[in-house]
Amino acid sequence: MSEPVLVIMAAGVGSRYGGGGLKQIDPVGPKGERIIDYSLYDAYLAGFRKAICVIREGMQEEFQREIFSNLSKYIEISYTFQKLGDIPKGETVPKGREKPWGTGHAALAGARQTGGAPYAVINADDFYGRDAFRKIYNFLVNAKDGEKMDLAMVGYQVGNTVTENGTVARGVCETKDGMLTKVVERTKIAKLKDGGIGYTEDEGNTWVRLAPDTPVSMQLWGFTPGFTLGLEEELHRFFQETLPQNPMKGEFFLPFAVNSMLEQNRAQVRVLETEDKWYGITYQVDKPSVMEALANMTAEGKYPSPVWGQAL
Repeated sequence: MSEPVLVIMAAGVGSRYGGGGLKQIDPVGPKGERIIDYSLYDAYLAGFRKAICVIREGMQEEFQREIFSNLSKYIEISYTFQKLGDIPKGETVPKGREKPWGTGHAALAGARQTGGAPYAVINADDFYGRDAFRKIYNFLVNAKDGEKMDLAMVGYQVGNTVTENGTVARGVCETKDGMLTKVVERTKIAKLKDGGIGYTEDEGNTWVRLAPDTPVSMQLWGFTPGFTLGLEEELHRFFQETLPQNPMKGEFFLPFAVNSMLEQNRAQVRVLETEDKWYGITYQVDKPSVMEALANMTAEGKYPSPVWGQAL
């Protein structure tokens, strides 16, 4: 099997972030590094040598200038587009629809470019930590498409993934003996006034509590080539069954496809647990705390400064 490839989902519009710029390339490191710089650096140290960025049309000039041209001597990096019109044959885009189709659609756009290699999928604006990339790479080099596909996700403790500044979306996981049995996308998880953590499905009128060590998906998945075909099939199902219920805002979330594979007994998903803390910039007010954390890690010697400023 080919060497694992890293697929980076970077097409999100960042509606909760604001500020007018692309949060995917907003500088947060001591020397102006972006979160994606740290992810690629950690991925490189784990063994990845090829990455594919999934972006929107119109973003390529900034990504070429800020990311691709600077890192090409270290890692083979390319891009592909997530397009609103890239839909299953026979389907149509609902009139007035502008919202992207979601993480499952973005992952599929990247998966089609992997050349049949196993691949990891991440978000461009999430800091995952070095342990996560090492674990997913080591899993992928041995993963196989057999009677059941070998898949994996890095599981974070929900208490290590929330922000002080609003709600976040997380895939809340149910596990048994280290294997994923179900993942449910909760789009509004927050810290509660008493310091606990919970999610709401009715705009905050009621809250369901989550234990701080509840495993959640931060969209760091490991997939075999066979999963790509499954994604194609699930996208078609989404258009047939789910989108008609909410044509303007319905999204094809990546966990939906994973759940379907589990329900069909087509896959087994190992949960690779990590105690690393997640950092991200969901909101503008998150940025100072992320910058402080990265500055501290740099001062402790965990990262060089600038990150790509020395030969590897």
